[in-house]
Amino acid sequence: MNRYVTGSIIKKLREKKKLTQAELSEQIDVSSKAVSKWETGKGLPDLTLLAPLSKALGVSILELMAGDTVINQNKSANLLRPKLYVCPICGNVIHAMGEAVISCCGVVLPVLEAEEIDEAHEILMEAVEDEQYLTLRHPMTKEHHISFLAYVTSDRFQLVKLYPEGSAACRFRFQGVGYLYCYCNRHGLMMQKVR
Repeated sequence: MNRYVTGSIIKKLREKKKLTQAELSEQIDVSSKAVSKWETGKGLPDLTLLAPLSKALGVSILELMAGDTVINQNKSANLLRPKLYVCPICGNVIHAMGEAVISCCGVVLPVLEAEEIDEAHEILMEAVEDEQYLTLRHPMTKEHHISFLAYVTSDRFQLVKLYPEGSAACRFRFQGVGYLYCYCNRHGLMMQKVR
């Protein structure tokens, strides 16, 4: 991870849970002086205390270290508003339907924001039987390539991973109104509406 838990985060989360320093220290089996030192920046919790500390504060270890708590208000999943994450180290693609703290290769990943597809990333569509054959006139070199294409509707999320030196093409079966997403390793996430 590129961050470590801070005293201000511990204090904020402790107060949010309406715990005193003594109550928190009792739950994680340390002295209240230790909690006080953490909160005043005169010390840091040992790595072995992160799991019990996160449990006592009601957050994940990632949320504790990032300083952001995630409250997923998404009572019923809506695939039309996907949260997409791409690891800059290994290229892993992660999809979530609501707020999340996602980490890969030791890096906390930001949710990607999609731009409208531009001319350089135009997706060409051709009907082939009951599917659409999608292609992009885009370089597919190790330095500059399309990493994935995704087709999203209100009840489906389909993703095709593409690789450098491969073809920038795939097939999807369109079913109603949806969105096409493409991710360029240099220009980021882009989308367009399809009918």
